[in-house]
Amino acid sequence: VKADVAVKIFGPDAAVLERLGAGVLRVLEQVAGHADAQVEVLSGAAQIEIRLDRDALARHGLHVNDVQEVVETAVGGRAVTEVLDGARRFPVVVRLPAAARDSPEAIGALVVAAPGGARVPLSRLAEVRSAATPEAVNHENGERRLVVQTNVRGRDVGSFVAEAQRRLAAAVPLPAGYYLTWGGQFENQQRATARLAIVVPLSLVIIFVLLVATFGRVRWALLILANVPFAAVGGVAALWLRGLTLNLSASVGFIALFGVAVLNGVVMIAAIRGLRDDDGLAVDEATLQGAASRLRPVLMTALVAALGFMPMALSRGAGSEVQRPLATVVIGGIVTSTLLTLIVLPTLFGMMEAWVERRLPPRPAV
Repeated sequence: VKADVAVKIFGPDAAVLERLGAGVLRVLEQVAGHADAQVEVLSGAAQIEIRLDRDALARHGLHVNDVQEVVETAVGGRAVTEVLDGARRFPVVVRLPAAARDSPEAIGALVVAAPGGARVPLSRLAEVRSAATPEAVNHENGERRLVVQTNVRGRDVGSFVAEAQRRLAAAVPLPAGYYLTWGGQFENQQRATARLAIVVPLSLVIIFVLLVATFGRVRWALLILANVPFAAVGGVAALWLRGLTLNLSASVGFIALFGVAVLNGVVMIAAIRGLRDDDGLAVDEATLQGAASRLRPVLMTALVAALGFMPMALSRGAGSEVQRPLATVVIGGIVTSTLLTLIVLPTLFGMMEAWVERRLPPRPAV
């Protein structure tokens, strides 16, 4: 299913499935944000049915095979000979023209030769009529299935499905032996979100461990990770300002954004730490000089990432529904995380180090 949301209805009877599908379609069309809602077509294919009258066949001394051969030859055609063209052979098929086999009346006028020499019209030997038959019989996991699908515009898929589920539970009761599941891109998003719920915290834990191993201070690692929530606020705000929803591509954008935010924090803290350890500067002086010296590197990193994603954020062509949320999150988060890195992060570092020095015991005089 290629639509954003799909309701799969399972059950044994095709007629009941169609009835339930029509009810589900009505409910989905009442949920705000639906677009291109449609139900899978099960029935409606036209065909001509021939129901033989065995008593009439017996009165004329005919067998079922006699009638089947006439109908097969007239409608489907029968190969009677071959035409040779060198080494190639082409069968010659005989059948009635389209006008003589495209309606129940035309089929009923076919003549069947009886053993006694009588020529009996097919309409006297069988009931010939038009009938609507299943267009397709779709199965999944060994059960009949009907799909009602819709796209979602102007809101996130998760809230759309939650509202649709509440409405369906109240408006479309399912008979015994019938049940429904939710699929489409929503199903893929649910699986991806479940994976991200594991991958993202694990990644942050690994980053924290690496930061502690690099700087040797837990407080510095926590200070750098403070960039992450600040960047997330900017990403969410950018989505809200542009009227976009938090979907899977936006979640991937947050992962890329966190990497840039942590990188800028590492650059800033490493510079301040170098001035403290190597040059022996005081906390306030090292903070000011470190922030000033890393102004251009941090801005260059932020601008490169923001400008690189700008064409994706402004795109309107094919695939833009995936590109725009991702790029918007990265650009919006970079703005807020850069402000944190250049202004708030050095300030917090200075306050933290000053607090630590006040708590340390004074060094003995030499």
